[in-house]
Amino acid sequence: MQKSLSLKDKEYNIMVPDWAKEMNCAVTVCDKEGIIIYMNDKAKDTFAKHGDLIGKSLIPCHNDNSRAIIAKLLETGGTNAYTIQKNGLKKMIYQTAWKENGEVAGLVEISMAIPEELPHYIR
Repeated sequence: MQKSLSLKDKEYNIMVPDWAKEMNCAVTVCDKEGIIIYMNDKAKDTFAKHGDLIGKSLIPCHNDNSRAIIAKLLETGGTNAYTIQKNGLKKMIYQTAWKENGEVAGLVEISMAIPEELPHYIR
């Protein structure tokens, strides 16, 4: 389903597939300025204590090191992946640029709980 989202004099036409809404991992999407334009249900639940974050900048939510990484990803169109331990859960964080017409348009972050011991296969 496609929906239009208007934020700060900008109109975003974002494709919101049915599978993203109820995925068992948090999906957050921002534009090139770091303004959050989409959060699935899990992302909204994860950050519920901060209120509705759609239309707000994700930059103030991060430390200086993370801000530098975000700026670099938005500039280069790169990817950043790592694991964290938070509230007793081990999570994988995957951040990557999304593009429109070959140009970086923002970032997508997927955060998912992973088992303490994660199998690794070589195929």
